Amino acid sequence: MTSWICDKCGYRLEAETPPEECPSCKKKCSFVDNSCYTPDCQGQPIDPRIKNN
Repeated sequence: MTSWICDKCGYRLEAETPPEECPSCKKKCSFVDNSCYTPDCQGQPIDPRIKNN
């Protein structure tokens, strides 16, 4: 499962693909994949370096 973060409000969710509309702010957002794929995350499921704008 992939972790996604809304680029507008910072809402996070886990899904195969992100929704077209954010469940939190109800806007069309560009969701950013913030899943951790590197050893730098020390076993955490999300990359703490990736935040909303």
